[in-house]
Amino acid sequence: MIDLHVHSNRSDGTLSPRELVDYAIQKGLTAFALTDHDTVEGLAEALSYAEQLRTAARETQTGIPRVIPGIEFSTEYQGRDVHVLGLDIDYRSPAFTDALRSFVESRDERNRRMCDRLRETAGIDISYEKLTAAFPGAVITRAHYAKYLLNHGYIRSLPEAFERYVGDHCPCYVPREKVTPVQAVELILAADGIPVLAHPILYRMSDARLEQLVAELKEAGLIGIEAVYSTYSSAEERQIRELAQKYRLLISGGSDFHGANKPGLDLGVGYGKLYVHDEVWEQLENSKKKILFTDMDGTLLRNDSTVSPAMKEALDRLTGAGHHLVLSSGRPLPSILEVREQAGLFYPHMLIISNNGALIYDCDAEKPILEQRICQADLAAVIQLAHRWGLHIHGYTRSQIVCTQDNEELRFYRRRIHMPVKYVPDIAAALPEGSFKLQTIHLTDRSRLEAFREALLSQADLSERLQIAFSNDRYLEILPRGAGKGNALRYVTDYLPVLRTHTYAAGDEENDLSMLEAAHTGIAMANASERVKARADLVTERTNEEDGLLEILRAMATPSYSFP
Repeated sequence: MIDLHVHSNRSDGTLSPRELVDYAIQKGLTAFALTDHDTVEGLAEALSYAEQLRTAARETQTGIPRVIPGIEFSTEYQGRDVHVLGLDIDYRSPAFTDALRSFVESRDERNRRMCDRLRETAGIDISYEKLTAAFPGAVITRAHYAKYLLNHGYIRSLPEAFERYVGDHCPCYVPREKVTPVQAVELILAADGIPVLAHPILYRMSDARLEQLVAELKEAGLIGIEAVYSTYSSAEERQIRELAQKYRLLISGGSDFHGANKPGLDLGVGYGKLYVHDEVWEQLENSKKKILFTDMDGTLLRNDSTVSPAMKEALDRLTGAGHHLVLSSGRPLPSILEVREQAGLFYPHMLIISNNGALIYDCDAEKPILEQRICQADLAAVIQLAHRWGLHIHGYTRSQIVCTQDNEELRFYRRRIHMPVKYVPDIAAALPEGSFKLQTIHLTDRSRLEAFREALLSQADLSERLQIAFSNDRYLEILPRGAGKGNALRYVTDYLPVLRTHTYAAGDEENDLSMLEAAHTGIAMANASERVKARADLVTERTNEEDGLLEILRAMATPSYSFP
C-alpha cells in the first residue's frame, strides 16, 4: 500500500517529516510522497531519516517505506485554485530551486501585506515576524492565520477567521500571485518530476471545463491524474478514471493527509476506504524510462541493412532495463517488420513509426494506432505533375507498392524495400482510400527533385495539406501535413506515456529533422548531412557503418549519465 499525497508541518500538516516516516512504518506503507504546498523544505529530513532507518534495519529486514520527493503547487485557472503535484522531483536542481525561490518571495510579500491589513483594518496585534515565530519552519497558509487568531482570542472557531478576516472576499484577504497549472507542469518537468493533476473533483468544475483543463495540461506534458482520493465517491472515481483513459493519463492516488489538521483522515487509508496499490506508483515511475526514436537507414542499420551483434547487445541491454525503442523510418511498415524479424528486435511495448510518421504500429497489439493518408484528389494532382516532369513516382497500400510500370528507379528502390508491386494504369484511381505517402525518385540529379518540390510548394492548395522532405539524395518523400517523424514522436510520447524530457531521437537526413527537434535530445550521426548536424544537440563520433549509435545506447543505459 502506498500514499502519493502527504503533507508535513513544513506546510500545513502537523507531523514533522521524520514523524511521517515513523508513522508510515506503523501504517505498513511501502512508499509515500511528501508533497508539501509550494515548498521542498521537508524533503531532505524525510529522505535522510528513512535512509538511516534502512541502513540500520538491513540485518532485521524491517520494511522502511520509500520516500518519494514531491511538491504540491497551488495554481490558478480561470479564477479557481487548481493544485498540481510533482512526484519524484529533483528538488535540488538549480533551475527548479531558482523558480521556487521566486515563488516563495512572492508568497512572503503577500503574507506581509495580509498581516498589515489585519493590524491596520481589524486592530489585531500581528506581524509577519510574530506569525512565522508562532509556526516555525512552516509554509504560511490561511490556516495558520486562523490558528493564530484562535490562539490569541480574536475568534471563537477556525471557520470564523475565514468568515470575518481571511476568506476570499474578506477585508484582510490579499490574493497571491500564482503560477498557472501549465507553468506548474513545466516547472515539474524541468525538475525531472512527474506532473499529476491533484483531486480534480474538488474544483467543482463542469465536466466540459474540467476536460478543457485536462486537455491543456496534457498538451503541456501532464502524465497523471489523481483518480483515487479520500473523499471521492465510486461514481467520482469512475469519472476521473474515464477521463484518464480518454487522455492516456496514468492513475495516481493519495489521502491528502495533514495530520490533526484534517481530523478522521488517516495516512494511507483516508477516511477508512482508501487503498492505493503499489502498481500505481510502478506505472507512474515507468513514465521516467528513457525512449529512443531511431532512424534506420544511415543510423541504426549498417549500409547492408543489418544490425551488428554489438548493436543488438546494446539494444537488448537498453530495453532490458525497461527503456523504450521506437524504430522510425521512411520505409513502409512491411519493410521495417522484415528488418525487425531478421535482426531479432523483439522488445516489450515496442512501437514502429513507418512512412515517415504516416503510420504508427503497436507491435504487441499487432495493429496500427495511427494512420494518415494523402487523399485521392491530392494523389492525382501530385502524380500528374510528376509525370509531366518525367519523374518516377509511386504510392502504397498497406502491403504493396503501387506503380504504373517497372523501371530503373523502382528496381533500385526494391533492392532494399522487398515489397510486391501492383502495376496499374492510374495510381490515384487504384488508391481510393489514399496513400500513406508518395515516393519520388531520381537516381542521378537531386536538383531535379528539389525543383519538383518547389513546384509542388508553389501550389497553395497542395502545400497546405502536404509536407515534403528528402530521406536521401535520391528519394523525395511526399506526406500528409499531419505526418512527419516529429509529430509521430509527440504522439508516441503521449501514447505510452513517458516524460518528454526523457526522449532521444537519432537520425542522419532531412526527414529526421522534425524528430530531432521534437525530442529533448536530438542526435545526429557522424555521417549525417551538415544541415542535420547543425540542428542537433550532439553528434556521434562514428558513422552508422561504425556503429556510431552505440555510444548513445551505452550512455542511455547508464542511470547516472546525463547528456550534455
